[in-house]
Amino acid sequence: MPDIGLRSTVMAAAAVLGLVGAFVLFLLDFGEASRLALAASTGAALAFLLIDIVAKLRNGDFGLDLIAALAMGSTLWFGEYLAGAIVALMYAGGQFLEAYAHRRADEGMSALLAQVPRTALRLLEDGLEEVPIPDIAVGDILMIRRGDVVPADGTLISDNASIDQSVLTGEAFPVRLSSGERIESGATNAGDAIEIRVERRAEDSTYSAIVKLVEASRRSKARIARLADRYAIAFLLLTLAIAAGAAILSGDMARIVAVLVVATPCPLILAVPVALAAGTSKAAKAGVLVKGAGPLEILADASVAVFDKTGTLTAGDPEVVSIDAPEGPDRILRLAASLDQASSHVVGRAIVKEAQRRRLALSRPTDVSERPGAGISGFVDGIRVSVGGDNYFTPDGRPSRPTEGKGRMQAKVFIDGRLAGEIGFEDRLRGDAVDLVAKLRKLGFGRIVLASGDERSVAAAIAGSLSLDAVEARLSPVEKVEVIARERLAGKRMGGKVLMVGDGVNDAPALAAADVGIAVGATNLAAAAEAADIVLIRNDLNRIASAIDIARRSRAIAVQSIFAGIGLSLVAMIFAGAGFLPPVTGAMLQEVIDVAVILNALRALR
Repeated sequence: MPDIGLRSTVMAAAAVLGLVGAFVLFLLDFGEASRLALAASTGAALAFLLIDIVAKLRNGDFGLDLIAALAMGSTLWFGEYLAGAIVALMYAGGQFLEAYAHRRADEGMSALLAQVPRTALRLLEDGLEEVPIPDIAVGDILMIRRGDVVPADGTLISDNASIDQSVLTGEAFPVRLSSGERIESGATNAGDAIEIRVERRAEDSTYSAIVKLVEASRRSKARIARLADRYAIAFLLLTLAIAAGAAILSGDMARIVAVLVVATPCPLILAVPVALAAGTSKAAKAGVLVKGAGPLEILADASVAVFDKTGTLTAGDPEVVSIDAPEGPDRILRLAASLDQASSHVVGRAIVKEAQRRRLALSRPTDVSERPGAGISGFVDGIRVSVGGDNYFTPDGRPSRPTEGKGRMQAKVFIDGRLAGEIGFEDRLRGDAVDLVAKLRKLGFGRIVLASGDERSVAAAIAGSLSLDAVEARLSPVEKVEVIARERLAGKRMGGKVLMVGDGVNDAPALAAADVGIAVGATNLAAAAEAADIVLIRNDLNRIASAIDIARRSRAIAVQSIFAGIGLSLVAMIFAGAGFLPPVTGAMLQEVIDVAVILNALRALR
């Protein structure tokens, strides 16, 4: 079946050309040719419509399209070609408007696939060669430069590596890996260039699996009927009853086409997309990009929210929150910060930033030795200083990331070989997160859940500070999808949909699986935007509450438009059935109804 955007464009063009051509032929006194042009444009629109109806019926869809098809078919049967062409134009215009709004909202949303590397550096006996990712084979040795994305799952050959897995796990801190440990595709090399041995082809690797999981989640997402379609069956039965009654009582079968023309659900077909498209436009001005009318309609029904932690509810940038040092915090902090000037680790940067905030005079470190992502040692003013996690100081010297304490990360500071203190870090809660949760409660959200890839102690601390209803920790992308499935049951009990908010590749499957997904954040926004239905352009969580307000108001206006359109069409059907409205006059009256209902729908812009 052709793309809906292309189909709607062709339908609209055929309807316009048919009317214009028929008018020109009429002026040139080619009456019969004019009628044939009108019939051809109606027939073309009807053909496209019937293809669409058959495809929808196979999927169990039943909507207002059938009424429009009956109206066009009846005009052709009874020779009311002008009325048919007008109906075709209005229907095609509504389809075009809806497709155009969706296409504009979806432009540029291909970042998830763009994140996948296209080439890799393969080591040969006589040097390096750049090869396409599909050409990588199991057993190949690849060089991963600083900042490069790992293209395929493999085993580290180099002595050690500092790997940023935030887009995969949501973890804010790079991890330290040793020779022989596994590296997953999609992670980024945060340290010096490393070598890995490929264990899986790129198409079978972790990142590829996440992309496939996103696609599967999209396919499995429950179909949401268009708002106007919910009233289609009742309206169709009423229309057929009035048309049949008019024909039987009057003995004039032509009354059927008169009734069907004014019953054509153009107000519903046009006004609902207009109201929701106006809502998406208003949301865009508020910094929220909504990918079409469907997600906006679903957002209006959301009553359960699931949040990622790192980069979503927190800033994704750790800060020093405690210094446990018997000899005085400033001395320990100054020595540690002086040493960490030589480190690019996020924990080291946090220590330096805190020392600068306290206006401490930092010295130049010497003889620095760093194990990326694990710890660092050197001399500051002739004093030997070491900063790192527990395992960095174990007898076997096996490095690891800084340790975790009570809901926070911690790093130990050793001076001349003795423990001098510990520095605690926290990925601070965003100030707008507190406001957002309060606003969601006021909007009727009965359940708000935290789903994080972090340790439970860290996730629980954030959930507790926000008074969330539940917390799920140490989750893989697949497990986040399982959380969405469980929360959907809670949503059904509350009579609403599930909203998922996240910022990274690890959130992408859950964003796609949720009834409506919102991508937020400043760092990994591009990675989640492909899978999400809505993208927060401005990094302000309060915009989510604004988007929900806009969605609910737009839907309310759309519902008003539906009932106004049905009411006005019902009155027109009664007059047509009584013989007071011939088909062409009825079609023109229908245009007046269309304009009135559309003007009402445009109130969603205000």
